[in-house]
Amino acid sequence: MARVTHVIGVPAPDDAAALGPLQLTVWLQTYPDEEAGVDEAWIREHRGSSATAEGIAGWREFIEAAGRQPDLLFCRVVRAGTEIVGFLCGRRGEVVTLGPMYLLEQARGHGAGGRLMEEFLAWAEGAPVFLWVTEYNERAVRFYERYGFEPTGERELWRGRLPNVRMARSRTPGAERGLGGSSVT
Repeated sequence: MARVTHVIGVPAPDDAAALGPLQLTVWLQTYPDEEAGVDEAWIREHRGSSATAEGIAGWREFIEAAGRQPDLLFCRVVRAGTEIVGFLCGRRGEVVTLGPMYLLEQARGHGAGGRLMEEFLAWAEGAPVFLWVTEYNERAVRFYERYGFEPTGERELWRGRLPNVRMARSRTPGAERGLGGSSVT
């Protein structure tokens, strides 16, 4: 099997048509959990709008705004050939917020997530970064921990079902203890 090359780049406004449906697909791949009461129907009810014309228009607006204000808004996509297979976005306000970050199953484990994170952290310029992650998404929690994120103790039950925890990365790049020798490749 040939190795897939993942290319990371800045999205164009027309890429919005892929981001909403991709977000919904990743949710369907990642978040079903019988114990939490999160199934395909619940996901489509609460996240299906990302794949509608209105959701795609919102993505287009965000991409265009990020192009106008790259110091305040961050967005990168991962392409495998011509297909967008992941993305990471973020914002700079009073604090830097990471999210959303999604990769299709077929793109996971090939280093694209690590490369996205490295670009995002370079953009954040050592500022503290905050994110929300679904508690039972252990793979994502471990990924963020490898990049120095730690739980803050804050929790939320998104839409009454999805248990999320807040994580923060307060160390500047030169002062990281948690990375050790690990890397995502």
